Amino acid sequence: MRGERWLLYALGGGMGHLTRAVALGRAARQRGHQVEVVTNSAFAAGLALEAELGEGRVHRLGPELDKHAVRAAFERLLAQAGPDVLVVDTFPRGLGGELAPLLPELKIRKVLVHRDLHPDYVERFGLARFVEAYDRLIVPGEPAPLAHHPRAVSTPPWLVREAGELLDVTSARQELRVSETSAPVVAVLACGQPEEVEEYVGLAAMLQRELGTRAAVRLLAPCALASVPAPVTWLRPWPALALMRGIDVLVGAGGYNTVQEARATGTPLVAFARPRLYDRQALRLHSSERVSTFEEALAHVSALLSSRAGTHREEVAPAYVNGAQEAVRLIEETRSVNARR
Repeated sequence: MRGERWLLYALGGGMGHLTRAVALGRAARQRGHQVEVVTNSAFAAGLALEAELGEGRVHRLGPELDKHAVRAAFERLLAQAGPDVLVVDTFPRGLGGELAPLLPELKIRKVLVHRDLHPDYVERFGLARFVEAYDRLIVPGEPAPLAHHPRAVSTPPWLVREAGELLDVTSARQELRVSETSAPVVAVLACGQPEEVEEYVGLAAMLQRELGTRAAVRLLAPCALASVPAPVTWLRPWPALALMRGIDVLVGAGGYNTVQEARATGTPLVAFARPRLYDRQALRLHSSERVSTFEEALAHVSALLSSRAGTHREEVAPAYVNGAQEAVRLIEETRSVNARR
């Protein structure tokens, strides 16, 4: 099969849209496709995204741009890239509706990554009508409002690393700067809104103070931080999934990637259901994972550490299926589907 040019639209705050796009882009590159990603995530500036995509390019739009500026930039990008396929993550009409007037005119294959969205948003903007512009809807491992659509297909969750690519326990703990072989690692993943990142900094400091020598707390923040108080150890690894075998307890939010990575690797998760305009994190989390306050987080982490008798992860490699691989094959199949329509 001839390699194609894919343009991945991954606009939206946080890391979710961008990380899914990289997961798909890596899998597509392995199949000989050339991938370009467009994102407006504030986290994108500090990530080595090009290294993940090989010869692919990453177009970082300013998060402050309004929908008119985004549309203009995207139209220029379409003309320059000349893609065979457009893959849009989550928002069929674009994050701010900027794709709506463009979709009917695009004579290329179009694929929607269809995730859970708040029903009020789906109804208010008539998303059922907009998805008709897409040759395929791919549902990446969790329920979605239009998953019943005749062109919708579900896959397992998409992950930015294959199981065999994860660092082993010893190597991961070295990357996490943990030398004590008996100290379990509690990793606090700081992503989301700026004020939420600051809250995680404070949480990491509180956990380290309260847990003392019972655990090594590590703050994993892919963005620049103004200050990090003692005794917090701050690291900037990305993707965090690569280190997951060295983490005994993961603390974060109920976003798509955090939850799916924890479950795929069997990592105990303590998470806050953050309010989002479109995403419903509370539905993604199990009741046993969800906390609402720092005090609840501390109690839950302490209980998990006690249940593990203070030992770190065993040398058992996780085995999971990465849905991004299947998604690439489904997108390739739209060649024949598009030809018949």
